[in-house]
Amino acid sequence: MSACSLLVAGGRWRCFPVPVRSSLFQVLHNSCCRKKSTAPKKIIPNAAICDENTKETGNALDKLFSSEQQASILHVLNTASNKELETFRLLRGRKSVNIIEHREKFGPFQNLESLMNVPLFQYKTTIQICNSILCPETGGKKRKFQDNRLLRKLIKPEIEREKLKAVNSIVSIVFGTRRIAWAHVDRKLAVLDWQQNECCQLMKGTYLSSVYLQEISSVISKMPKADFYVLEKIGLSIQNSSRFPVVLHFHIMEAMLYALLNKTFAQDGQHQVLSMNRNGVGKHFELMIGDTRTSGKELVKQFLSESVLKEEPRVVFPTEKIVHYRQMFSSTEQQRAEELYDSLLQAVAFYELAVFDTEP
Repeated sequence: MSACSLLVAGGRWRCFPVPVRSSLFQVLHNSCCRKKSTAPKKIIPNAAICDENTKETGNALDKLFSSEQQASILHVLNTASNKELETFRLLRGRKSVNIIEHREKFGPFQNLESLMNVPLFQYKTTIQICNSILCPETGGKKRKFQDNRLLRKLIKPEIEREKLKAVNSIVSIVFGTRRIAWAHVDRKLAVLDWQQNECCQLMKGTYLSSVYLQEISSVISKMPKADFYVLEKIGLSIQNSSRFPVVLHFHIMEAMLYALLNKTFAQDGQHQVLSMNRNGVGKHFELMIGDTRTSGKELVKQFLSESVLKEEPRVVFPTEKIVHYRQMFSSTEQQRAEELYDSLLQAVAFYELAVFDTEP
């Protein structure tokens, strides 16, 4: 069969002229069954599989990025530490280690082509890494998404970030079984008002709604106006039946405060009352030991001292009120007035986490 050759195609036998058969055979031969030979034979790769050729891919990389962009990429890869490299998601793990080891063994990268010599660096991955180095905002967007997700866990109901960042003042409210405390703090972290009120009668008797309404209305009448009222949210479990009276008390208090402080909700549907996770505040101030939150008394005491001793304290207590607040703090030290301390800490955490979005 010198003039033609049979080849299976789509389940049918077809006849091709000899030159065509030879051409197809050569392609299949180069791609799959490379003929063994004692002398090395140069094989020109197909364009679709150029990832396997270092020189080809290196040249392609150079064409994708300008000289300035290449210089920026190489500067990062040649100077960044392992920890700095891992700030780029695609370089975490073994890839960053491989870059460091390659630099130590062969010296700085001279061009993008040399990246293909690093283990785990393939053509497409290298392009993605180069783009991530040139556009760090991608990582910023991811971080913003993560921050928003954490904020949703910290504060409920969900409020638009723009509204939070425009806040001028808040009233931070913390209530317990015996007292309710609040701190009025502005965006400069200046304490405008800080009080507590004893509510010893609420848990006595049969949880009469009229008594709750009377007591809480009296407390609210003393509170100043603010952009938001932030309530402490305690995640108590009711698996232990002995805790049920306390859990019920907290739910009644929270519901009353939501109803009485959200005065315009029926008209505009906008929440002025928010709940803030207690443990989230504790983590912010490193007050957590396991799942248990420790007292914030010493931290508040430190804030009071810094307000006098430091030129730019973390929390500002007005000069005309500093003596009053210090006396109030001293008078409550023996009473374990955690609500008073926590109301201030919650206000500071709200601004630093939700409004300023910065760590101290």
